[in-house]
Amino acid sequence: MGLNFSNKVLDRNEITCGEDFFVTLGLSASPNIQNNPTDIVLVLDRSASMAGLPLEEVKVAAKTFIDIIDQNTDGDLNQIIGNGSRIGIVSFSTVATKDVPLTTNVVDLKSAIDALVAGGRTNHADAFKKARELFNPLSTNDKVIIMFTDGKTTAGTDPSIEAKAARDEGITIYCIGLTGSDGIDVATLNDWATDPDSAHVVVTPDPQDLEQIFGDLAANISKPGATNIVINEILNDDFNIIDIIDPNLGSVTLINDTELRWTIGELGKTSNEGASLKFRVKYIGNSSGVMEVNKYIQYMDNEGNIATFGNPEITVDCDNEIPVDPCPIPKEVIFNGCHDHFEYDLGDYTLSDLGSILDLSLTIKNVCPNKDVAVAITLTEVDCQGVETKRGTKIISIPGHNGSSCGDMKLTNIRFILPEENGCSCKTRKFLVGAIANYTNNNSIC
Repeated sequence: MGLNFSNKVLDRNEITCGEDFFVTLGLSASPNIQNNPTDIVLVLDRSASMAGLPLEEVKVAAKTFIDIIDQNTDGDLNQIIGNGSRIGIVSFSTVATKDVPLTTNVVDLKSAIDALVAGGRTNHADAFKKARELFNPLSTNDKVIIMFTDGKTTAGTDPSIEAKAARDEGITIYCIGLTGSDGIDVATLNDWATDPDSAHVVVTPDPQDLEQIFGDLAANISKPGATNIVINEILNDDFNIIDIIDPNLGSVTLINDTELRWTIGELGKTSNEGASLKFRVKYIGNSSGVMEVNKYIQYMDNEGNIATFGNPEITVDCDNEIPVDPCPIPKEVIFNGCHDHFEYDLGDYTLSDLGSILDLSLTIKNVCPNKDVAVAITLTEVDCQGVETKRGTKIISIPGHNGSSCGDMKLTNIRFILPEENGCSCKTRKFLVGAIANYTNNNSIC
């Protein structure tokens, strides 16, 4: 079945300046559909929230999927799915309907899709149950459910029970989510889908993306797994890779702060198989706004599979970052004319302290509007004999912000001068840093 799915997800939607988050890349692949007949059930949401453009786009996407499977199973777009593979249709709103049993007849499948009408609530449990009932447990065909939905469960029993039962029966579940008017619970889609989640779940806010998603899945289903996979991931300059979690398959090389390479020898050659890579990224810029994390991502394999990872965005808020001890203001020096030599007196400078500088930052969580905050930072050094010496305390007053809701506030450039010490043979220095913060008219919070 080739490379079935490719996806890229972030574990957070919003961060503040200097914060980090996880990025996960996911892939799944299966053997060639020509040599490994597959029964596929398309499970399509037709609840009331799908009215209008969303339902029209999913109809186009589902029919594109069927056409690609039609052509790739026998090499001919002849309205008949070949080589033993079949497709069925289940649609659902308040209850689910078996619109078309597993069949090779493309005309019947498309007619059922064109007849879908939006209305009612969202019963995912009944949808999974009806999809399971379409499969013949005695068939040796591979079994796949492709669940499409635009919202949360609003009718019926717990869908997780039916989804687990399907997976226990050897059915591979893919979930395609459209962020509808009521939002969508990605964690729930992850729970329903086959593991790893990143290789079997994709979510988009744009109905017009659905044809591409369904089309890529169908195109890759016809190819024989994937071998010699190389993925080059390059981040935008305001993001740095600070940690990599070993993937479940393949190996990763960190090229530089913004680039990595993931290689996998083979994926899905004998059965459905998923691969996932997770790495931590830090925002190092100083601007607020909606940011694209990726600059470029490239996928290559020997079979020519298509991988569409997307480019998820993250909202960065730097407005609540307060420098406590800002850097000194530089003096302006202007060099006029074509002189060979120029002198400028920078004036007197008093050396404030000798030793090293410890530069700290602190994020105060959930600071509500129009409330002044007081913060105290204490610094204690512990020598190699375990003796503690106080090195300083800073008291910081922060005026209340006038935002519309409670939010995090980051303090930066909290600087302590560390005097030079000659009486200890330790190669490193150990410090204890304490922080206490409170609204000036409320009880303190440590």
